[in-house]
Amino acid sequence: MNISLAWRDAIALITVNRPEQLNALNAETIKELDAAIDTVSANADCRAVIVTGAGEKAFVAGADIKAMEGMTAEEARDFSKSTNDVFHKLQRLRVPVIAAVNGFALGGGCELAMSCDIRLASENAVFALPETSLGLMPGFGGTQRLARIVGYAKAAEMVFTSQKIRADKALEIGLVNAVYPLESLLDQAYQMAEAIAAQAPIAVQRAKRVMQQGLESSLEEGLLLEATEFGQLFHTKDARGGLRAFIQKEKYQYEGK
Repeated sequence: MNISLAWRDAIALITVNRPEQLNALNAETIKELDAAIDTVSANADCRAVIVTGAGEKAFVAGADIKAMEGMTAEEARDFSKSTNDVFHKLQRLRVPVIAAVNGFALGGGCELAMSCDIRLASENAVFALPETSLGLMPGFGGTQRLARIVGYAKAAEMVFTSQKIRADKALEIGLVNAVYPLESLLDQAYQMAEAIAAQAPIAVQRAKRVMQQGLESSLEEGLLLEATEFGQLFHTKDARGGLRAFIQKEKYQYEGK
């Protein structure tokens, strides 16, 4: 199996498991990732997801170049579209997704990480979109997501020059949220996932949806959507219980209802 899926309570851990190939993405790996996302999506109890790579060298070192070398233009287009569809599905999961970037995140690996809501990096992490050095361009969302995350000018610099940046630089430009020693990275990812899981799940899920849709809308449209969803949350048992508990200085156990 190229993708493994494990559970710790309400937190799913998706691992790209091709360490001998530095977890490079091929068509079979993308297919398995798609299936893992579907499994997570179908679990109503899931509250957060962590995505990482096997081993200590790479999160995902990119697409499998050997597998791509013989592709026709039509096959390459289909590979780009199918991978983009899976990454978009990951981004649109109703629950927050954390990338634990434990080493190289090059090309498709950087694009996979950018499909997650939050990115935590190990100190040895390296990020790049090096496709122009191969006569190509990013094909798994890199031309779209990177500029939305770090701004157009910095994204243009990385894409046009195939520049590699280390974890500290990625933190400086806002590509990652935090940097940790490799040995503590996954523990830190679980700590963040557990903090998310402790919140009201419907509220977190609605907030994620509104934030993502707001990025694709005008400010006015986003504010209207926010007000609508804010009001809808008052129909939930968790909102009523959470407000009452705050007033009474008690702790409320959220049920997702």
